[in-house]
Amino acid sequence: MEPAKTQPSQEASLHFLDYWRIIRIRKTIIITVFLITTIIATVVTFLLPASYASTARIKIENDSPDITPISGGMSYSPYDAYYIQTEFEIMQSELVLGRLISKLNLNEEWGKKYNGNTPLKTDETMELLKGRMRLSPERNTKLIDITIYSEDRDDAARLANGIAEAYRDYRTSLNTEHTTNGISVLEQGFQAEDEQIQAMQTNVDFLRTNLNIVDFDPNSVGPSPTISQADLQRYNDQKIERESTYVQDEKKYTELTNYDKVKLRDVLPTISPDVALSDLLSNLHLSEQKLVQMTNDLGLENPQVINLQSLIDKLNTQIDDRVDGIMAGLDSQLKSEKASLDVLTATVQDAVDKDRAEAERGQPYWEAKQKLESMQEFHKLLQAKIASDKLDLTLPKTSMVEIVDPAKPGRDPVRPNKTLNIILGIVIGLAVGVGLAFFIEYLDTSVKTIDDVERAFQAPVLGVIPQNVGYLVDEKGGENRHAEAYRVLHTNLLFSRKNEQLNTIVVVSAGAGEGKSTTTLNLATVFAQGNKRVLVVDSDLRRPTLHKLLHVANNLGLTNYLLKQNTLEEIIQTTPVPTLHFMASGKLPSGSMGILGSAQMKEMITELKKRYDYIFFDSPPILGVSDASILASEVDIVLQVIQYRRYPQPMNLRAKQLIEKVGGNFVGIVLNNINMSQDESYYYYSGYYHDYYYSRSEDSQEAAVKDSNAPPGDADGTGIKQKY
Repeated sequence: MEPAKTQPSQEASLHFLDYWRIIRIRKTIIITVFLITTIIATVVTFLLPASYASTARIKIENDSPDITPISGGMSYSPYDAYYIQTEFEIMQSELVLGRLISKLNLNEEWGKKYNGNTPLKTDETMELLKGRMRLSPERNTKLIDITIYSEDRDDAARLANGIAEAYRDYRTSLNTEHTTNGISVLEQGFQAEDEQIQAMQTNVDFLRTNLNIVDFDPNSVGPSPTISQADLQRYNDQKIERESTYVQDEKKYTELTNYDKVKLRDVLPTISPDVALSDLLSNLHLSEQKLVQMTNDLGLENPQVINLQSLIDKLNTQIDDRVDGIMAGLDSQLKSEKASLDVLTATVQDAVDKDRAEAERGQPYWEAKQKLESMQEFHKLLQAKIASDKLDLTLPKTSMVEIVDPAKPGRDPVRPNKTLNIILGIVIGLAVGVGLAFFIEYLDTSVKTIDDVERAFQAPVLGVIPQNVGYLVDEKGGENRHAEAYRVLHTNLLFSRKNEQLNTIVVVSAGAGEGKSTTTLNLATVFAQGNKRVLVVDSDLRRPTLHKLLHVANNLGLTNYLLKQNTLEEIIQTTPVPTLHFMASGKLPSGSMGILGSAQMKEMITELKKRYDYIFFDSPPILGVSDASILASEVDIVLQVIQYRRYPQPMNLRAKQLIEKVGGNFVGIVLNNINMSQDESYYYYSGYYHDYYYSRSEDSQEAAVKDSNAPPGDADGTGIKQKY
């Protein structure tokens, strides 16, 4: 049967159970680091001296100008983190702390206390004070907390209040100094302005005389106008009104002149109503109607008709004369309106031109007078400001620093915070321990899981052996509780053979102490318990151990046969298992390479294959010596034992490569010495079987053993393969 080929597994992200496995495996490191850190934190916490804290809360205002503005307005100053930080630095500077040190004589006091009665320097005292001082702002307010820590509760309150008072005094003196300097600057400016005003007054007087300016009103800023502003506005309104009337009349007159006399008779009364014209037109219409009637009744030659016709002619003449008179009146009225408008326009324009000329002539004077008046007004304000600031200096000051809550001696120590320190020690110790465990796990390149082995070696894991198994058969003939692990290995090994003729097996390992000898003997025992004739050959000529596990002598063995000193019958020994025989290593020769690689060794293997169903060879570590490589090339199957978390993966991988290099038939790997209690990922390879199998009745156990020892395909233990 072809051995199962293991496909390279993909790199998988760590699962939670993988982290938990690492923690369980490295729990000793975690617990050790955790306990050390916790103990150190606890001891240091209780050894530190008790410290009290006192806090003084102050309210600060932003810096104002040297003096308040002349306008008297105050600007709003929002919260400024940069300003607060700046004041923090000032509070810790010599400007403030130096005042406190001088006031409380801290150089002498702390020199006696901390420097062997030698006074400290101011810089040294400031450093000590800064170390005990903590400043913190109240968010989005102008409040600052000044906290002092000290072994003496009263001293902490005294220093906190002292710093607050020193800072307040500094800001007050700074404000007073700025105000005094500002008044001095204002007075200098006031004196300069006074001289400038005198010069400007002289210039104004000169211009008034030289330009012959008439100025009786001291508050005037220009010459008196010929026409007042009200009259000018009234004239302008009249001009606009007359212009509108003239334009309308001119438009009507123009329209009337475009009509003939007949049309004009009908239109004129509607445009320019006239009673006389209306009466004449009415009489004319009546006469014409009467003429038509009389003509029809009497004829044209009738005297009455002739008289009426004469009357009509006379009315037409009167109407024409009246129309001409009205048109002449309209023309005369239009000309009168035009003349009146021209006179009004000329009058206004003459007054405006006169005022403009007078203003241009006196402009230097009026500008000089206006500048003088502005200067005099500002001069008066400046004089009042100086007087006000001088008065403010004599009044009690409202400081820009207010002590809101004075510091009081604390009742209980605040340092060290024993509960917090111990909790931090526990948390940090646990974190460091876990971190160190994972770091060591990261540095550990040894074999950890089946996935690690199959991914790195590209070979199947045929069996997983628990920790501290020992020999399966004890002195009383009882069976070890972990025998099932070897039965699983036995089954997997049988399925991994290419054909049933491959019955010589060598068990190798990369380094010493990986359990290959125990694995060889136990695996052979499991094969023998299946009613197979099995021989175990201790071919580890460097350090033989199998005879110790079986409690037999090592006087005669493999070397005696290869050196042709004894026959096979003389060197093969029996064991407590009836079908299991044992060949010890014999006396150790000076060099084993020639013996294991000799023709006699090959002949012995051929002979043994005829006598036994399976032959197992124990070998020395394959790295460092050549014995195992020679055996790997001579036997049918090579099985590599890798001890859990013992040697780096590259070392075990090198061993596998050596096997393949010499032509050995490498079929798989056995993971040995697994701690099932720590690594739950291996529990189902052995622990589950133990919990299930050994909790059953003795009859069920014997039946299960019989089934498990049956060869592959033999379900009932009779040796007859089942057909599927």
